[in-house]
Amino acid sequence: MSFQPVHFYQTGTFTVGNRLLSPEERSVQANVERTNSLNSGHRACQGCGEALGARYAIDAAMKAASGRLIAANATGCLEVFSTPYPETSWQIPWIHSLFGNTAAVATGIAAAIKVKRHKGQMADVRVVAQGGDGGTTDIGFGCLSGMFERNDDVLYICYDNGGYMNTGVQRSSATPPAARTATTMPVGPEPGNAFGQGKFVPAIAMAHEIPYVATATVADLRDLEYKVTKAMGIRGARYIHILVPCPLGWGAASQDTIKLARLAKETGIFPVFEAERGEVTGVLKIRRPQAVEEYLKLQKRYAHLFGKKPAVATIARLQAAADKNIRKYGLLDQEAN
Repeated sequence: MSFQPVHFYQTGTFTVGNRLLSPEERSVQANVERTNSLNSGHRACQGCGEALGARYAIDAAMKAASGRLIAANATGCLEVFSTPYPETSWQIPWIHSLFGNTAAVATGIAAAIKVKRHKGQMADVRVVAQGGDGGTTDIGFGCLSGMFERNDDVLYICYDNGGYMNTGVQRSSATPPAARTATTMPVGPEPGNAFGQGKFVPAIAMAHEIPYVATATVADLRDLEYKVTKAMGIRGARYIHILVPCPLGWGAASQDTIKLARLAKETGIFPVFEAERGEVTGVLKIRRPQAVEEYLKLQKRYAHLFGKKPAVATIARLQAAADKNIRKYGLLDQEAN
């Protein structure tokens, strides 16, 4: 199940608390031996959740793989801000794929490594594929499903910021209902993105019954690192879906990135769980449930819901969706409430 061995209220602040712990109990990010796989100098926006998510995830994967890791990266924000030609912020072997074939490229890398290992030409090197929600849930969905169906030995990480942020904040199939984007404007009888569209890829990955599926947010570092580490200890197809708030696309303050990620989990809007072979095996419980409205108000993409005449019915529908997630995945911590 989701693992949170350290309570920060017992050890001080997030940063200092880690350093008060013995080295073996510290998070990867609090350890001086972290690899800084995504190093400084990139061009992400201030408060970029995707930059945080990628650094956390790949550093954890590097530690689990003893530094033997290759990443395939889809076109998108992460690729653009981290590799402005001829520069790069990556300190690992890193391959830029097209928007839609990252899973296929990673599969090819894993196959080549397997052949070379059998011939005694190289050590065991692990493979990670990564992309945003556009390159994962939309353009790359077919290749991803194929990777799952073949059970290729790849960990695929999706950094979900809910839209095509790099190209102008257009809707993706991960854009939540009622959210404003450049292609789902706040006009008409039901402004923003339509209800009943899109897809939740973690559930689709579970339907493939692959060895491991998990969701995480950048607000729960230890949970994220635990899941990446666990995934790296498993062979076959694995999928981790990380919620990464986007200050630009969400119309949120850059200092609210972690707060928004935490509220997404605490409201139930984004369920945090892990599953093996299609069965949920653990959830990150909600200790203090928050109203969805508190999450929505911090984002300008929902500003049309709070005008002179608040869209009470729409807010209620979003709250109902969050409540459904809480019931479906058993997210509420009954002992804390």
